[in-house]
Amino acid sequence: MTLKATGASLIALAIGMASGASAAEFDGVVIDAKLIGGQQYEALYARIAEWEEMTGATVNVISKKNHFELDKEFKSDIAARTTGWCVGSNHSSFASQYPSLYTDLSDLIPQETIDGFVKANINAATLGGKLVMLPRAQFDVSALYYQKDIYEDAEKAAAFEAEYGYPLAVPETWDQLKDQAIFFADPPNFYGTQYAGKDEAIVGRFYELVVANGGKLFNDDFSPAFNSDAGKEALQWFVDLYEAGAVPAGTTNYLWDDLGNGFASGTIALNLDWPGWAGFFNDPSASKVAGNVGVAPAPKGSAGVRTGWSGFHGFSVTENCDNKEAAASLVAFLTNEDSQKLESSAGPLPSRTAVWDHISEQAKDDPYRSEVLAAFKETAATAFAVPPTEYWIEATNLIYPELQAAILGDKTVDEALADAADAVDSLMQEEGVY
Repeated sequence: MTLKATGASLIALAIGMASGASAAEFDGVVIDAKLIGGQQYEALYARIAEWEEMTGATVNVISKKNHFELDKEFKSDIAARTTGWCVGSNHSSFASQYPSLYTDLSDLIPQETIDGFVKANINAATLGGKLVMLPRAQFDVSALYYQKDIYEDAEKAAAFEAEYGYPLAVPETWDQLKDQAIFFADPPNFYGTQYAGKDEAIVGRFYELVVANGGKLFNDDFSPAFNSDAGKEALQWFVDLYEAGAVPAGTTNYLWDDLGNGFASGTIALNLDWPGWAGFFNDPSASKVAGNVGVAPAPKGSAGVRTGWSGFHGFSVTENCDNKEAAASLVAFLTNEDSQKLESSAGPLPSRTAVWDHISEQAKDDPYRSEVLAAFKETAATAFAVPPTEYWIEATNLIYPELQAAILGDKTVDEALADAADAVDSLMQEEGVY
């Protein structure tokens, strides 16, 4: 028998949770969930058992994958009309693709709960007037992780300055990062840097380099604008590093877990990465670079603009869920202050105002955590989201194979960008965007 809670009982449950009381409001309800998996996301899921005990419901995780694979699965579910599962991981870069999949959480979550989130995150999670997800403590913008001891080596410093004509210091620009990555590289044992080389991941990095170089990915009408001097400069950066052997040969197949594990292995000098890895990198039980990790703001491009491609993770409730109130209760629980304190303790940035205050206070006596927060705070100040089009992912699926072709030497930079721009232009015209 399917059980469904009322809006009144949800509010009663929220009050019970706030007071620490136990209330089995959803006895017998089973919530099917599709969640993002990966090292930086897993700790939060241990709290699901607390919610189950508190509410009497059960969570059945029917899928756990990275977001690129989840995206394919969601689209397949929509096409097959099999969207009766209830809770799904979501992301600001993907959310606009699913206008009919998720319900309006503002009808299910008390306004005072919503008001506890950073307003900009809530605004970005509201599409077509619907609050389609609640943000978790996974606000993403990249800062630069580096191995500190390579900057403390006097011989390296002298050799670098002799070769490049300026002192060796933590890079402030993308050009400096490229110089240093090439200088530090000693393949196949050690590499200067790395980058995610496929799917939306490489297009996002390319996008932020284009912006940092003074360009833009799309024009205001969403026609492609990246086949430009700024775009060519950005793509050449990737090409130069690959041709120099400064990045691992398999980097065109890398995604985020590959980068995180790569830096933690001690074989990468410089790594632009997300805040969720900060704790992992400095954990002696998981990382060979623990105790040797420095963190700096993201580099600037040739236009003096700091890189800042950003987004955030969250949880959504499907429109076809039979138990929306119970599902919304789970989403509220996984994004409440205690959940965000748990996630942010390992490095991720929170999306609740009160938790920002909490982690800042907690970091006062922790030099590494203070350094992490300072670096990400500076980078976040100039952060920018993906272009606001529902065809973002489709466009990236057309762009990334062309970027790869240039990196691997199958096409010139000019050819790759021209072909990518033609493909995106055709997509936007076919979809009636302009």
